[in-house]
Amino acid sequence: MKRVLIANRGEIAVRVARTCRELGLEVVAVCSEADRDSAVTRLADTTVVIGPPAARRSYLNAAAVIQAALQTGADAVHPGYGFLSEDADFVEACEANGLTFVGPPATVMRRLGDKSTARAAMAAAGLPLLPGTLEPLADTDAAVRAAATAGYPVIIKAVAGGGGRGMRVVTDPADVVGAYRETQAAAQLLFGDGRVYLERYVTGARHVEVQVLADTHGGCVHLGERDCSVQRRHQKLIEETPAPGLPAELTGRIAQAAVRGARAVGYVGAGTFEFVVDAAGGFSFMEVNCRIQVEHPVTEAVAGVDLVREQLLVAAGERLSIAQEDVRPRGAAIECRINAEDPARGFLPTPGLLTEFTAPGGPFVRVDTHAHPGYRIPAMYDSLLAKLIVWGPDRPQAIARMRTALAEFRATGAGIHTTAGYLATILDDPCFRDGRHTTQWLPGAG
Repeated sequence: MKRVLIANRGEIAVRVARTCRELGLEVVAVCSEADRDSAVTRLADTTVVIGPPAARRSYLNAAAVIQAALQTGADAVHPGYGFLSEDADFVEACEANGLTFVGPPATVMRRLGDKSTARAAMAAAGLPLLPGTLEPLADTDAAVRAAATAGYPVIIKAVAGGGGRGMRVVTDPADVVGAYRETQAAAQLLFGDGRVYLERYVTGARHVEVQVLADTHGGCVHLGERDCSVQRRHQKLIEETPAPGLPAELTGRIAQAAVRGARAVGYVGAGTFEFVVDAAGGFSFMEVNCRIQVEHPVTEAVAGVDLVREQLLVAAGERLSIAQEDVRPRGAAIECRINAEDPARGFLPTPGLLTEFTAPGGPFVRVDTHAHPGYRIPAMYDSLLAKLIVWGPDRPQAIARMRTALAEFRATGAGIHTTAGYLATILDDPCFRDGRHTTQWLPGAG
């Protein structure tokens, strides 16, 4: 492997490019016409404009990405997260054209990308599942029957869904049919696949996920858990590790379950197994993300492992550089996702020209961003502007460090607002500080 094409944009493209540089790999960046001056193009050896601003005609255009890789002589494609990162057809296209896809093979991607087959595979591996359906719901009658069997409340989800999209929570039996039809329509629109399934919805739950790494030589390790319970409309805002308030014995069992699940399906690369933890300490499998996660830096901070480096080395056929006994997490880390949105107006995105952008600094403060003064925040893509990641010897010190970092963060321009101030109010809330928050808790989220 000598040359890697990064099939993405924004902060994750910059982050992947830096690790490629450290490994001595040449970088090929792709961009839309709207992103010609993006930060990753300044780090790349070669840049290819692959299409108009609309994502479906550029970053989601698999043929254009493959062509860019072939014309630049790239050996491998790193998909980042989002866009084509979990598209099994794209993985097959890479394989067919002699390109190494940095991630699991298409067969594994297809099995885990389909939430129904993923649940069935994890059930066969002995992982606990919430009551619900293993097969997609056939019709409204099937939805009504399944909801009654699972017990209310229930959540109806898109089989091909992800990223917190394509789901509806139902508390009243009278609403099942409408929710089924709405979710089915949304799934078809968002993912081109209208199939949906149903499972019991756990109130007062914690969202806990486990980072795994696996190679093609039988190596498979976990790097501990992350708590992602601070969410707005199923979208994560703050992530941290270790999960506050959960016993080490419980998180250890969850981590072991993730490794068991990864081994059962022959997983390769970096992946995240997501679980829901109820108030009684029971846990159940939710889904697998077959890619690097937005929140991966908190794991890197406590484990001292470059996850993208491991991804690239595994894709090149090498063994993992660590064994399970080498994983010794230290301290606590927190990540805040800062979006160009206005909390006072229902978190409406605020694109525009950044006239000032000042990132915080100091000991154990990391900023992953593609923004800079003079950068124009586009309206057609995700509004994520920066990720602030801090490490501390314990959680209180990490919270204090993050509070300082948020206070130092500056991103201004005509009409531009960010969520930095709102995130600070979450950190100051006694519920968060005491580690009592759940996925249903978020002050003033609307």
